[in-house]
Amino acid sequence: MTATQLSLEAVTVDRPQDVNVIIGQAHFIKTVEDLHEALTGVSPHLKFGVAFCEASGDRLVRRSGNDDGLVTLAVGAASAIGAGHVFVIMLRDGYPVNVMNQVKSVPEVCTIYCATANPLDVLVAVTGQGRGVVGVIDGMPPVGVETDADVARRHRLLRDIGYKL
Repeated sequence: MTATQLSLEAVTVDRPQDVNVIIGQAHFIKTVEDLHEALTGVSPHLKFGVAFCEASGDRLVRRSGNDDGLVTLAVGAASAIGAGHVFVIMLRDGYPVNVMNQVKSVPEVCTIYCATANPLDVLVAVTGQGRGVVGVIDGMPPVGVETDADVARRHRLLRDIGYKL
């Protein structure tokens, strides 16, 4: 076994405020098509772009979607991350909670790193062989613990938006 030099990079994922992102890892060239099909079945209103970084063969960023702007955003984020087998989904007019089961049910999907609308940095390890995602920094740190009034507001919000009865 030999030691390899390692460095870390933080890649900021830029996107408009009304766009959510899901980042994960999968393992096969047909991932981009299978993710597209899974997302298409969720809602006729959902807009999305998908990008997938091949790790062998042509090593292209594969892309698909039903919104050219979101496809461009997904390709930009996937290219900046530049890690093999990573996929990026950009969503508008829908939320990750609405599509996570469909995304996770795609046979090629190995893991989900994040699903968020928060400010996001992807931590990328870099060696002589290539790049790999080691984690994410999703949003900001907490500033306190919720009070009873905060609990009541949270309960009310979930019911107002239809996620709880």
